[in-house]
Parts: sequence; structure tokens; C-alpha cells
Amino acid sequence: MNKLIVESSPHLRAPQTTASVMRNVIIALVPAAIASVLIFGWHAFFLIAACVASSVLFEYLFRKITKKSNTIGDLSAIVTGLLLAMNLPPQLPIWMGVIGSFVAIVVAKQLFGGIGQNFANPAIVGRIVLLISFATPMTSWMLPSLQDGKISLVAGATPLASGAEIPTMLEMFLGLRGGCLGETCILALLIGGVFLIVTKTISATTPIAFLGTMAVMALFFGQDPIFQLLSGGAVLGAFFMATDYSTSPTTEAGKVIFGIGCGVITMMIRTYGSYPEGVSFSILLMNILTPHIEKLTRTKPFGGKKK
Repeated sequence: MNKLIVESSPHLRAPQTTASVMRNVIIALVPAAIASVLIFGWHAFFLIAACVASSVLFEYLFRKITKKSNTIGDLSAIVTGLLLAMNLPPQLPIWMGVIGSFVAIVVAKQLFGGIGQNFANPAIVGRIVLLISFATPMTSWMLPSLQDGKISLVAGATPLASGAEIPTMLEMFLGLRGGCLGETCILALLIGGVFLIVTKTISATTPIAFLGTMAVMALFFGQDPIFQLLSGGAVLGAFFMATDYSTSPTTEAGKVIFGIGCGVITMMIRTYGSYPEGVSFSILLMNILTPHIEKLTRTKPFGGKKK
């Protein structure tokens, strides 16, 4: 007779590691990073490189000073630097990007214990601190346009700004609009998002709930849902930031609630708020609610007693 041996969890083991998950996220962000350089020029490349390099450096120095084990090998600092850069204006001074990296890595991540213990997405915290501290450069945009087969840049506004010139849907899909480095080219973001889903790095639940809620609310407010999805940082936030392992729910029901909450808050800020964009704020607010969502949606263990 075979014996059933009871062991503590986890019972399922997979070859995935933190480093492999982060590697997949880096690969998924490469198309958006390349698109940003092609659209906005070499300053975009140097800003991305500075954010990534300073993020890795700050994590290494913090762990060294506090005499903790080195964690730069898990690649999470690279992901944080990349995500922060993707959320910055194309012409932002590089030194401001480095300050954002410091806030993201040291303040939002390491002071809370490092990866897995931070309460909010570090890149979002870095971006919001920069937005509050340097409002003018963080809300100054370059508007790309295609002329004679070449992309030219002029000072302009994002499509969400009041009175801004609205580009065509094709231009928005290809990234020919004002916005942060990594949010403009929807095609590149979708390629990366699909890669993450196919490799099972993320679940499609949160992005679908996030973007679906935005579309429904846009219809409710009498707005164009396609425009709302293609503008701002909706796609970048839905696939790459709302799905962060440490700061989002792990249960399927929790992911649905999280995504819906992000979509609702984003559209409320876009429609009624003083800021034209609300993706970062919505994800940060839902990050704070994640422990409560997790508690409400956690399933009862098999054989467990009701409380």
C-alpha cells in the first residue's frame, strides 16, 4: 500500500528563478527601448543607459555598505532602471534620471528589505518623486513627426493634454506622438507583453482587466476607448508594472480586482484630475491595497478550518 506523505509547501517546483524572470522582462522591454531610441534619438539611449547603470551601482553600494549579500546578479536592478527610464520624458536631463534611480533602488526597494519586500513598484515611486520634485522637465515633451522618411522632433504635448493636437491611431500605434520614452510605441510594447505571457512570466489576467476596464469606462464617459488605450502609459503600465510580482496579488481573483482598480483610478484621474495621466498613480494606490486584496481573495487550504 502506497503511503501519502504530507510535506510543507511549496509542492510544485519549476525551473524559473528570479534571474530568469527578470531576464524575460528585460528581453520584453528591448523592443520598446529600441523604438524609443529610433524615435527620440541618442539622448534616449544615454538616459536609459544612465538609469540602468546607476540602478545597478546603487544596489551594489547599498548592499556593500550595509554588509548584506550582493543581489545585483538577480537582474532586478536592471529591470528597475529600464522601467524607470521607460517612464521618463525623452529630453529629461540625465542627472535627474540618476536621482530617480536612487529613489527607486535605495528608498523604495532596499530600505524595505530588498526584492520581494518592497510595498510599491520601485520604478513608479522613482517616477512620481521626480514628477513632484521636477514638475517642469517631467512634463516637457518632444513631439515626433515623420518628414521625408525621417523623424523630426519639436516641443509639443502628449495626446492626453488639454488642447493638444491629436495624432492618427496609426501614428499612436507606431509611437509617433508625445510621451515618455517607453510608452509611445504600442507595437513594441505589445510584442514584449505577448512574449511575457507566452513564456508564462506574467498572467494575462491583470493586463486584460486593466485595459478592459479603461475601455468600458471610456465608453461610459463618452470617450473613444481606442484613443484612451493607445495614449499615455496604459499599455506599458498594464503589462510591465501592474504585473510586478512583489507588489500585485497572486490569486486570480486578486489580479482581476487589482486590474479593475487600476483601470478605474486611471480613467477617473484622466477625466477629472489635475494631471492628464493617471497610470502611475493608479498602480501605486493599488500596490498599497494589495495586502488587503490578497487577504480577501486567498483560498482556504484543503482541510483547513473556517475562522
